[in-house]
Amino acid sequence: MLRFMPVGDSMTIGSAGEHTWRYRIWQHLRDTYGGPFALVGPRETLYDKAMEAPSSYEYADPDFPRAHLAGWGEGWQHMAPLIADAVRAHRADVLLVSLGLIDLGFYTNAEQTAENVRAFVAEARTGNPRVRIVVLPVIPNVRATNDAPFAAQVTRFNELLAKAVADLDQPRSPLLLASPPPSYAIDLDTYDGTHPNASGEHKIAAAFADAMHQAWDLGEPYDGPL
Repeated sequence: MLRFMPVGDSMTIGSAGEHTWRYRIWQHLRDTYGGPFALVGPRETLYDKAMEAPSSYEYADPDFPRAHLAGWGEGWQHMAPLIADAVRAHRADVLLVSLGLIDLGFYTNAEQTAENVRAFVAEARTGNPRVRIVVLPVIPNVRATNDAPFAAQVTRFNELLAKAVADLDQPRSPLLLASPPPSYAIDLDTYDGTHPNASGEHKIAAAFADAMHQAWDLGEPYDGPL
């Protein structure tokens, strides 16, 4: 049994009524992996915007393993202290990580965020020394189109993230940088300039799926709508 743990912020937890990219990657792996697998993690809910809390189970299709470690408004600095216990408790083999936008927007600059990436990786490996980690670079949101200093921080962080991945990659615990979805457009693939709509969910899932296939021969290239 191969256990995947999605880790992320509001783009990963999703909100009431959505499928989420977690659902899309599960569909893809179900159809192409060729072996037993599960999505694991300590949380299952979506974010309920009306209640302003992660309390909803109103998935567009709830019939999938909904477990994850994602939170609305949470970033690398929030997940680093949690990841070791989560990996250990849920015996995660592969982490699919999409974090950073909320950090840069509200909490830490590019350099501080990159340090939190390194702390996260170290903690994950205390939970499982052989854990594999796939990291998605920050996809710029609508704020980056209007706020040049913020856009520069996103660019700088993605450079530092690539360096951290190169520095921290190990044969027994591979660290893989996914390619940003090449056709991702905030006016087409989000519903508010940040959070993915259905097409955005597919493109994020494809970024993870294609990275794992290309680097580790895991599954197949993403075959969903793009």
